[in-house]
Amino acid sequence: MARKKDHFLKHHALSIAAVSILLLWILLYRYGDPKTHWGSFFGNAIADWSGVVLTVIATKYFYEIGSAESNQPKQQFRDRILQFIQNHSLTIFLAITGVAWIVLYARMDSEGKWGQVVGNIVSEWTQLLGLVLLTKKLIEDKSKESRK
Repeated sequence: MARKKDHFLKHHALSIAAVSILLLWILLYRYGDPKTHWGSFFGNAIADWSGVVLTVIATKYFYEIGSAESNQPKQQFRDRILQFIQNHSLTIFLAITGVAWIVLYARMDSEGKWGQVVGNIVSEWTQLLGLVLLTKKLIEDKSKESRK
């Protein structure tokens, strides 16, 4: 049993750490006052660390053809639709979840405690989607993430 646990922790340590930090920010914000500097910081940290968690986990399971951030898929499909979905699964995932965040934000009080956080998450998702799409075609000299 200990060996399986070690194996799991070894392969998912970054995800576990990022999710734990995100949960800490949520807990601190839940009981904090967003009108104070610290409370505002905790709210912004939730959005930022949501992006970190998304980046760590989504790039493990989704793929974007031509993007340096995503892993190469293990399987190729003969069906063109399935192949398209696989080749663009990271963009599709970001777009669908981004729309869900936008819908949630539109139904919230944008000036309310959690409305500001969700608004920041919408911004974070937009940045990540933009980064994925931009890294498909553009390069940055001496950047490890840029295509060679």
